[in-house]
Amino acid sequence: MAKARTVFLNQQEMDLIHAQSIKSLQEIGIKVHSKPVLEILEKNGARVDYKTMLAYIPEKMVNKALESVQKEFSLCARDPGRDLKIPTETFPWVTTSGLAVFVNDYKTGEYRNSNSKDIVDFTRLGDAVDTVDFLWTALTARDVTPHAHGPHELWLTMQNTTKHVQGVTAQSAEDAKVQIELAALIAGGKEALRKRPLFSVIACPIAPLTFEKGSIEAQVELAKAGIPVASMSMSIGGVSAPLPVAGMMVNANTENLGSIVISQMAAPGAPHIYCSESSPMNMASASLNYQSVDKSFISIGLAQMAKRYNLPSLVADGGWGKKVEGGISGVMTPSTQLTGIMGGSDIVTGMGSVDTAKGISFNQFIIDCYMWDCSKNYLHEVEISEDRIGLDAVREVGHGHDFLIHPHSLNYMTDELTFWDREKLDLLEMDASEMPVEANRIVKSILEKHQPEPLAVDLIKKGDAIISRYEDVVGG
Repeated sequence: MAKARTVFLNQQEMDLIHAQSIKSLQEIGIKVHSKPVLEILEKNGARVDYKTMLAYIPEKMVNKALESVQKEFSLCARDPGRDLKIPTETFPWVTTSGLAVFVNDYKTGEYRNSNSKDIVDFTRLGDAVDTVDFLWTALTARDVTPHAHGPHELWLTMQNTTKHVQGVTAQSAEDAKVQIELAALIAGGKEALRKRPLFSVIACPIAPLTFEKGSIEAQVELAKAGIPVASMSMSIGGVSAPLPVAGMMVNANTENLGSIVISQMAAPGAPHIYCSESSPMNMASASLNYQSVDKSFISIGLAQMAKRYNLPSLVADGGWGKKVEGGISGVMTPSTQLTGIMGGSDIVTGMGSVDTAKGISFNQFIIDCYMWDCSKNYLHEVEISEDRIGLDAVREVGHGHDFLIHPHSLNYMTDELTFWDREKLDLLEMDASEMPVEANRIVKSILEKHQPEPLAVDLIKKGDAIISRYEDVVGG
């Protein structure tokens, strides 16, 4: 099948990025703020300086990790019919944005701190909308014990969707163990969870080349439990990575390889997702520049690097709004996002994101989903075959005539050509004042009707008790 795909790096350039990443791991090393993790690396062949907490990773360790890492697996769901195999064969799987601390209240329009009730409502919305294949823990529960917010967010999200859930925080080994225990309740035990991982977790290195104690120890626990981890490098060019695109890509690639080495040395065969949310800095704020053309170059290039290693990837995003906006009038952000997505990322995040990912909007979520439903047509597979080329039809029509009523045209009219969804275009073509109002109407209509399949009451009580005990430990 033919499919439109953007390509950025040639083979020589990919080889150089890999070679420079190996050189970085061997000569500069990674800083790991965890003695137990450093001991794992040293035991497996790394040279470790415990005073500086640096681990120097030889190439043979990288090769060993890339050989053992599980490269094909499913992001399993409470409803097995919603399981997602990665890498994907056609369209990427799409999810929400994650761990925003603000929310646009869909009832009042107020932009305020997010809370547990918002998580429940937004999850129900995401469960109902088929565009979104699985759910990130999209909002921060700012009304609970701060050091226990991750388990709360996972538990609330898993209660309100039958789709796969990808957590966006695990603050310590104990935090990870609690999340594993919660998911195991639903799965039917820890071994059942290992066979069918109902959740996965984003783990972020700190660019450049640093792994924070709590997060990396959590990653080790997750790997041991068979929970897929996505090692999200957030390299900001000019701030936490070299400014050139090549420097950002090497830093992100190096952090991914370092993360994979840690997981595989701790738990050979653990599932892992190559991951990046990297971009040049916004010159005005020194934050990620989501509209930069260079961001799409990075997404495309890192998708190629992930495929070089035969790893599934999450290296592109598709949130189309800064405020509540989107649609046909937006050009720069949709162009950047779509070209990045077409590089071959297996997973795309960002639905519902506003305020440079600090906020979530229910209305923007609907707009983003409609945008994706239209934009994914550009990734439509096209069969190139003798029958579709149709030389027999050309011979029958003859020179200078038309194909309007020829059976060849009629035969392929419905399954070959791509047609836009008129209902979705009607929303996207509205002006800036009309679009949020109509999106809000759709949100309210969905939430009035949709209730996901509930968990059993006894499971909810057990999960609540697990979190309560953990809050006593971390400061309730």
